[in-house]
Amino acid sequence: MLTELDQQVVSAQLGRPVRNALSVVARCTCGEPLVIQTSPRLSDGQPFPTLFYLTCPAAIAAIGTLESEGVMAEYEKRLTEDSQLRDDYLRAHDDYLSRRASIQEVDELVGISAGGMPERVKCLHALAAHSLAVGPGVNPIGDDVVRRISPWCNKEVAAT
Repeated sequence: MLTELDQQVVSAQLGRPVRNALSVVARCTCGEPLVIQTSPRLSDGQPFPTLFYLTCPAAIAAIGTLESEGVMAEYEKRLTEDSQLRDDYLRAHDDYLSRRASIQEVDELVGISAGGMPERVKCLHALAAHSLAVGPGVNPIGDDVVRRISPWCNKEVAAT
């Protein structure tokens, strides 16, 4: 569950009230939430495929810049040419599905992960959020996105 403070911070980051967040699964170097884990089903019953949701405005902006530079086409080309990358990306897709199913099975989401996995690259934000939530070595494209945008935070480290 999110703490009251985390709910306030994430709501401010998103510019709207946070909904269906289960927990903060990654924090920025400044200590603020970076990625939240969300429920696979919204409170109104709608399925919600995005298990890991990027909340840090600086990281979101940096990834938006990458997307505007056309790197998704570069990744898609690499997926067609590099069988190891393709296999690793498929494993990332399976990891995402497994993690979501461990929270809740949602029939409408069977086989659907996020970010275009396993065959396309649609949303770098979702792929980076996956990498940031579970750590490096699981999602190769998400890992590369994180590498490309690092460091994104220019805030002082929060006092603990």
